[in-house]
Amino acid sequence: MTDINAKEYQVYDAKDKVLGRLASIVAKELLNGKKVAVINSDMAIISGDRKGIKAKYKTRLDIKEKANPEHSPYWPRRTDMLVKRVIRGMLPYKKKTTGKEAYENLRVFVGIPSAFKDIKPIEIKSKNPKEMYVGYITTKQLSESLGYSTK
Repeated sequence: MTDINAKEYQVYDAKDKVLGRLASIVAKELLNGKKVAVINSDMAIISGDRKGIKAKYKTRLDIKEKANPEHSPYWPRRTDMLVKRVIRGMLPYKKKTTGKEAYENLRVFVGIPSAFKDIKPIEIKSKNPKEMYVGYITTKQLSESLGYSTK
């Protein structure tokens, strides 16, 4: 992490933010050619029924191609990689080279790395999702239910 120049990045804090809304804003900034860092990825919120969300992601993990299982889509269990994969889904990653170039400018971290301690993150204006939604799950809880151990 010593090679990261924190002043080049726009920093977004995922703590208590709805993952889809955060991902769409970050994807738009990436497509505009900016470097983006997302911190506290383990505290992002996915709104909806907990059981339904867990079931949806477990079925994504179970998708395998019969002929060659290595060609199957890959969904990570770790929180930072899960957030990164959701953001990748909002980029034209497979169709255009601009999507791949934009994806290379994305950094996602669990917690706050030392390089970004002094930088104030960009605020996304929204209501408190914990008050808005009846059901929600954090990405940390989701990854633990998928089998990732944070110890």
